[in-house]
Amino acid sequence: MLMVLLGVLVSSGADDVATTERSAAASPADSSPSSSAEAAPAEAPAKAEPTDGPEGDVKITGCAVDDLTDWPSADVLITNRSSKESNYIVSVEFVDESGKRLGDALAASNNVAAGQKVETTAQSLDKVTVTVECRVTEVTRYAS
Repeated sequence: MLMVLLGVLVSSGADDVATTERSAAASPADSSPSSSAEAAPAEAPAKAEPTDGPEGDVKITGCAVDDLTDWPSADVLITNRSSKESNYIVSVEFVDESGKRLGDALAASNNVAAGQKVETTAQSLDKVTVTVECRVTEVTRYAS
């Protein structure tokens, strides 16, 4: 299913912007995002999950390359840990095993109540024919 992000209006008073390096991996033949997550390569030390700010609100739960379209996508879980209803914009990049960027996508969700969890998808339209890793590169959270 092709999801199109028609537009997201970001207020000039955004209260939190952060960058993370959390990721998940997927190969082009993966069709089930939940079964495609892999651990980071053994030679790269695992980084601790951020716990402060909006970057701690976002987790990649699946990373897949559609075997029909060759488009990568990332399943994103947003948990609003702030005290206010908030809007989120999540930037995701898709990289190969050497770290070369192959594409990117956005996921967004508006009016997420304090404490609420929301699942959304970041879908790229870039064709990918190799195994990819999905990485959150930026999280913007602002009050609704």
